[in-house]
Amino acid sequence: MFTRREWLTLTAGAGAAFSFDPKTLLALQAQAVIRRAIPSSGEQIPLIGLGSSATFSAIARSEDLAAIRGVLETLVKEGGTVFDTAPGYGASEEVAGRVAADAGLTNQIFWATKVNVAGRGNAQADPAAARAQIEASFTRIKKNPIDLIQVHNLGDVPTQLGILKELKKEGRVKYIGVTSTAENQYAQLEQIMQSEPLDFIGVDYAIDNREVESRILPLALERKIGVLVYLPFGRTRLWNRVAGRTVPEWAKEFDATTWAQFFLKFIAANPAITSITPATSQPRNMADNLGGGRGRLPDEAMRKRMIELVDSLPQA
Repeated sequence: MFTRREWLTLTAGAGAAFSFDPKTLLALQAQAVIRRAIPSSGEQIPLIGLGSSATFSAIARSEDLAAIRGVLETLVKEGGTVFDTAPGYGASEEVAGRVAADAGLTNQIFWATKVNVAGRGNAQADPAAARAQIEASFTRIKKNPIDLIQVHNLGDVPTQLGILKELKKEGRVKYIGVTSTAENQYAQLEQIMQSEPLDFIGVDYAIDNREVESRILPLALERKIGVLVYLPFGRTRLWNRVAGRTVPEWAKEFDATTWAQFFLKFIAANPAITSITPATSQPRNMADNLGGGRGRLPDEAMRKRMIELVDSLPQA
């Protein structure tokens, strides 16, 4: 199994990213990150953001404040704003909130966090515990209103979404939603999307994990619900599949110069997607990811070609 950093090291001499003419590269870097409108309000946010599970969570636990600051500063400086976190991601929420405040970045970030005192399925949430967890998020993030709070993995939605609806009515939260990264929850997710006033859902979606394309994403478009995407690289799965391989020459037709941009642009081309939040602990990877939201996006014919390529690769 390879991490992204290991993959970059292994492929550095093999031309992992093909070369553009320097003028073309500079022109692409100068382009703004594409923004998409949040359907319920029209507010526009960058198509690429930052997640805080996995590698980001690991450096938060280690209290590597310089690394956290570097990633957050790169996010904002290079045209991103969306930062997805959760109390359940270890130290991520607390450390990121502290570092952002020290760096003067708090109000430049679109903070998306979660409430998750209940387990999945029929587990009951203690309303007092849910409210306490949300109040802790306000203390850590230091922004009022918080931009988005979602019920994590559909944990007792009636109780916890009910609390979020109250907070939205009070003006303490701008947007509310629910998340699920479990395919066996999708029928329940569809039901909630049909019956509740959601601003957002959060789901996992990658070029080799396309189940949400069949019903969830079309329903989001129909119901005018924003979509945050998690795990666009399948954690390390896609990096393992492309290890030692170069980005195809034809990817330049949609301005992808690296595998990260290749994978992100596939997702970004779906009109249901509002923002994609890959996790990283490296500023250079953050800058690379933001390139996935710049320039041209693949059309449907090109997306089919991209799928065929990835599906032909060995399974991780």
